[in-house]
Amino acid sequence: MRSEVRFSHLLALLLLVVAGPLTGCASHDPLDENSTYVEYDPLEPLNRTVHSFNMALDKVAFRPLARGYRKVVPTPVRRSVTNFFSNLTTPRSALNNFLQGEPGQGFNELGRFLFNSTLGIVGLFDIAGASGMERYDENFAQTLSVWGVPDGPYIVLPFLGPTMASDAVAIPVDYYSDVWTYYDNTSVRDKVWALRFVDLRYRLLGADSILEDSQDPYVTVREAFRQNRTFRIFDGNPPTDEEEEFYDDEMFDEFFVDEDTTAEEASE
Repeated sequence: MRSEVRFSHLLALLLLVVAGPLTGCASHDPLDENSTYVEYDPLEPLNRTVHSFNMALDKVAFRPLARGYRKVVPTPVRRSVTNFFSNLTTPRSALNNFLQGEPGQGFNELGRFLFNSTLGIVGLFDIAGASGMERYDENFAQTLSVWGVPDGPYIVLPFLGPTMASDAVAIPVDYYSDVWTYYDNTSVRDKVWALRFVDLRYRLLGADSILEDSQDPYVTVREAFRQNRTFRIFDGNPPTDEEEEFYDDEMFDEFFVDEDTTAEEASE
């Protein structure tokens, strides 16, 4: 399968980019005025460079594409596209719930997939959600954390964005546990992967104004990612002895476009 081969090559490239700094001692210049060095981000100088690259690429390519998608495609269609892709990840979520020792949530996810794939017309409509079935979205990165695998350092990957070292290891598992990976028609599959990315970037248009108003967008992205990740790992109940304030789902949702808003749906 050609797309799988391309993915493997991309993953190998990303690991080579990251492996060098991980195997040595990351340097840190205390005189760097942009530095916000913290223990979990020993690769900050490299991460900032990759972050800047990602932001520049996004500004000239991905953001205009997402805005064009928002203007051309009607809201109901965009909502169905989002529902479709969300439904595709439900079997993977069910698997990870089972791996985390949550069989009830795992069977719930399988039930959601069954309802939405049939009554919801291959997931275009969230029938399960409308009927009150809660979503327990889990991935393999969260499973590794539940198993006690150390997070490792914070890393910003080219194109893929922020992650932790342990999460990067989970990328291949998440990819191959996605049902769309096994769709036989490679031409259609690759186009749907592209649409999937556009849909994700479109839903993140709400973050643009937040980052533009931030004094240090790198830190804003890093802390939002880390705190929401912790919130999700602990299913909304992070350890109470932590001194830092965690982002809950409602706060983090500010990064996503609200389909029910009418004020141009997001900042221009």
